[in-house]
Amino acid sequence: MTIDPAGPSRRTFLAAAVAVAAAAPAVMAETETTADFLFVQTAQAMRFDAATSRLTLTGVSPATLFFTDRPERIAGNMSTARFVPFWSEGADSFQSDPPNADLSLIEDGSLRQTVVVLKDPELSGEDLSYTVEILKGEMPASATEVALFIDIIGRPLTPVSFAGADRRAFRRAAIY
Repeated sequence: MTIDPAGPSRRTFLAAAVAVAAAAPAVMAETETTADFLFVQTAQAMRFDAATSRLTLTGVSPATLFFTDRPERIAGNMSTARFVPFWSEGADSFQSDPPNADLSLIEDGSLRQTVVVLKDPELSGEDLSYTVEILKGEMPASATEVALFIDIIGRPLTPVSFAGADRRAFRRAAIY
């Protein structure tokens, strides 16, 4: 093989560029970046109906906070009204794999935590209800000033992925 001292011809260069461009979508599909989103919901109070295993956050904040860990470091908030339908979107949704959550509250000056599995969210006015399965701790019948820390859901970050247009905005602004 001889090497042309003038470098590759335009034809050789274009052929190589076309080959690289054709291979790029396959490479991008294999290396699609995902982020693990965590969510926080706060409420003025909560009540728990043990007979139906239904947790209701009363006076829930109209904003559900979300964030990721390194390396993406995406943080922001989205409307709680948009969070509920978001629950069932995509192949890797909370509906197909219900998340764990930590219900945290202060009771008699001490932190009290109950770990639950969340299912079937329903927003009605300022009340957000979930069917729960208690994994650890005891659920109080009622409490005030509560926070619900919801486990991760992994989502791709590409613009053509599920909710891609919204996800680009997550990095910059609130979603309402």
